[in-house]
Amino acid sequence: MMWNWLRAMMLAGVLAGVSLAAGAQTPRDGSHDFDFCRGVWHTHATQVLDPFEGGTHTVVMDGTKTARPVWNGRAWLEEIEADGPNGHWEGATLFVYNKKAGQWSQTYVDGDSGEMEAPTIGSFKDGRGEFYGTTVYKGRTMLVRGVWSNITPNSHRYEIAYSQDGGRTWATAFKADLTRLKSNH
Repeated sequence: MMWNWLRAMMLAGVLAGVSLAAGAQTPRDGSHDFDFCRGVWHTHATQVLDPFEGGTHTVVMDGTKTARPVWNGRAWLEEIEADGPNGHWEGATLFVYNKKAGQWSQTYVDGDSGEMEAPTIGSFKDGRGEFYGTTVYKGRTMLVRGVWSNITPNSHRYEIAYSQDGGRTWATAFKADLTRLKSNH
């Protein structure tokens, strides 16, 4: 456990170092990176219940995600509702842009428990957003990576993966394919 914590802290240091090194230059203005997500989307989500044991046990949910800008787009609020075999699920995600660092934070709140997950931090490059942080899975703290990809005007994908070996390998824990229902312009 201590080794995983140490690896997580080393990754945080690397991310901070990247941010500081980027501070020597003017960071790319990523304040509009989440503009693509505005509106109402159909979400087809799969939660992997055993990501480190083969990923064969899953729960599939379908629902909607609604995203709207806050503070003229320097932050975004995303509300998610989905139904699956275990009933109705609700959650919300707050994205906040740090102009100085040129990075976004992403914080998820579960609708049932009201618990906030630790934020992930990251940025977009070449149409792909990668966010990193730590999470607790089955009592163990490990690295978590969220990836926004396959972004088009009418679809995108979001995936969460866990690493229990300091980022050498990743196991998918959640994935969502989203298609636009309507835009809120």
